[in-house]
Amino acid sequence: MNRINGRSRIIGIVVVAAALATGAYAFTATNTVPASSAGSGSGTISGYTVSAVAYQLDTTTPSDIESVTFTLNAAATTVKAKVVSGQTTYTDCSIAGGVNITCNLEPDIAITTADQLSVIATS
Repeated sequence: MNRINGRSRIIGIVVVAAALATGAYAFTATNTVPASSAGSGSGTISGYTVSAVAYQLDTTTPSDIESVTFTLNAAATTVKAKVVSGQTTYTDCSIAGGVNITCNLEPDIAITTADQLSVIATS
């Protein structure tokens, strides 16, 4: 008889534990998580080829460069340039058709100080 009471007690404990576990699960709040993306990738970074460089002189002071125009071999969305190697700031340039660039130098640059055309371009 003692053996039956022992089994009944174990079965009773298992039934109560299962009921408590199920009841706790029933009261658990649900969360909504939106879909998201994560990843890693790489791509080649290549430079631009600058061609058809032309310097426009200031009409009032022809010893000064007023602007520089050039063409890139691929479309760009942002272009900056400078014509003096020691200059720390680049001039914002305008882009026509993605590849035709005009940089109005402000202030004008004296021809005697112009020693390097440096171009920064991104697409």
